[in-house]
Amino acid sequence: MSPASPPVPPLLGSIDSPADVRRLGRAQLGQLAAELREFVLNTVSQTGGHLGSNLGTVELTVALHYVFDTPHDRIVWDVGHQTYPHKVLTGRRDRMHTLRQLGGIGGFPRRDESEYDTFGTAHSSTSISAALGMAVAAQMKGEDRRAVAVIGDGAMSAGMAFEALNNAGFGHNGQAVDMLVVLNDNDMSISPPVGALNRYLARLMSGQFYAAAREGAKAVLKPVPPLFELARRFEEHAKGMVVPGTIFEEFGFNYVGPIDGHDLDSLIPTLENLRQKKGPQFLHVVTKKGYGYKLAEADPVKYHAASGRFNPAEGFPKASGPGKPTFTQVFGQWLCDMAEADQRLVGITPAMREGSGMVEFHKRFPGRYFDVGIAEQHAVTFAAGLACEGMKPVVAIYSTFLQRGYDQLVHDVAIQNLPVVFALDRAGIVGADGATHAGAFDIAYVRCLPHCSMLTPSDENECRMALTTAFRQDHPVAVRYPRGAGIGAEIRPELTSWEWGKGVVRRESSLRADRPEARAQRIAILAFGTLLHPALAAAARLDATVADMRFAKPLDEALVLELARTHALLVTVEEGCIAGGAGAAVLECLAAAGVGAPVLTLGLPDQFIEHGDPAKLLASLGLDATGIEKTIRERFVTQVTRPVPALAAVS
Repeated sequence: MSPASPPVPPLLGSIDSPADVRRLGRAQLGQLAAELREFVLNTVSQTGGHLGSNLGTVELTVALHYVFDTPHDRIVWDVGHQTYPHKVLTGRRDRMHTLRQLGGIGGFPRRDESEYDTFGTAHSSTSISAALGMAVAAQMKGEDRRAVAVIGDGAMSAGMAFEALNNAGFGHNGQAVDMLVVLNDNDMSISPPVGALNRYLARLMSGQFYAAAREGAKAVLKPVPPLFELARRFEEHAKGMVVPGTIFEEFGFNYVGPIDGHDLDSLIPTLENLRQKKGPQFLHVVTKKGYGYKLAEADPVKYHAASGRFNPAEGFPKASGPGKPTFTQVFGQWLCDMAEADQRLVGITPAMREGSGMVEFHKRFPGRYFDVGIAEQHAVTFAAGLACEGMKPVVAIYSTFLQRGYDQLVHDVAIQNLPVVFALDRAGIVGADGATHAGAFDIAYVRCLPHCSMLTPSDENECRMALTTAFRQDHPVAVRYPRGAGIGAEIRPELTSWEWGKGVVRRESSLRADRPEARAQRIAILAFGTLLHPALAAAARLDATVADMRFAKPLDEALVLELARTHALLVTVEEGCIAGGAGAAVLECLAAAGVGAPVLTLGLPDQFIEHGDPAKLLASLGLDATGIEKTIRERFVTQVTRPVPALAAVS
């Protein structure tokens, strides 16, 4: 059941589209922004979701929709976790209570959700490229429309953003492209920002004083052309030392700012002026993450996102107790323990210190901790360089984000067979963040690479063992584990490894394999990862054998062939894509051995999985215990040569 819709303030209640915003008087926009901020806060307090980033973009959102003729003019939001105010103003106010719920609206922009969502986003640094494509298309078609990219300072650390800036400043066939880049500088990505560029941007508040003085001088000198021209030339020579926008002007953009991103009286006239200008424009606005909500302003990292409901007056609830550790916490503790045991270990994250569980490691081993910013490609090759010199890098990265560094995984790590460990958090279904964050493809895209291995632990202690096993190899190894907590398995403190490439039988069917009539009824479930546990529950009702395969690569081929010899049906279960996944590896093994055993492959279908509660999603996909049992019963008759009616009677 979705949360109840929060009350709608009066002025906001009159806004059903940006056209309604543009009909307001300028004096009403401040009230609209205040009501919009209140509504977003109340919504997220009921649904969960990103909070600080959305509170920080309220005035900017109002100003953009007030000045630009959306959706005719295109606005592309980088990352997209700051677009709740945008969704509210673009006809989705009455559905905000379904935010990130199964069947509800998404937490990120989606082209299939609204014509105002001009480009689907959820990862960073894509907005300038997309907006440039839209601007060039308008130019080619002779259409008078504007394209705006809104990008955060954290996203500017990614090379893709600079590739797009370079391309945009160059123009198309020698003709300047009309577009606007808005840099939303809140000195905050998710983890504390890092890098030379961020230090550069952090100094830019002082540029406000320069900008004010420059504009004042222009107003005074403009009536006296010779003096104005002299001042302009002097400015051109001096600005390289003072003006914060030099780097962007070198790319060919006309830089304006920085200005206060919460001051509508500054934002609106500036945007109106820039909308009339030709060529690439760059507006630098300074905002505060969590603006208007004191708790979020005081702790922007904590209030980046709400995991569930909370009382806005009290803030996020305190943890009721230690509870079951999450896989992320298991990784973080293992990282610290392994770092104590091996001085060669270094930890790398692409701007996800908190999300990947590396806060304690950073605190205890600051000299061996590296946050490279939102730069996954660099993170992978940086790790490769460290490995070349005898270090043992552990790259903590979400499964879906390693896709950005895939070329580097292939060329810089796999081909050179370097001992890099990839700790793939958020493997499988992730819930409310949806398809953009789901780790559906990692087994398929890792196991096809020579030299690379893929480990699939089934619980928290198995995860610790898998990470230890991976670290002790001399080649690339990925360990995938899901978001959230597991079954609450006891976690042993020792750093114990698995036997390399070997699975473990967790349950044996009571039906005797040495009797042909019994063997014809035997089912073996080969589980890869945490779906072992619903598989065990289903097996108890089916009297099936269950193997915890542990490795998607190298596959325990001896175990697969033995199970095929002693069972009538093999069932593979994985929380990853079926195409090219672990089940496919089992089929390849049997085909290579000339064994024609029937195999049922269960996993994620050939589609992008929507957002929603993970348990409900798994159930809808037939990957809970009930679904696994049901599918096996339905397929048994058609996939086994000698159907045995007694199977239906097993309970």
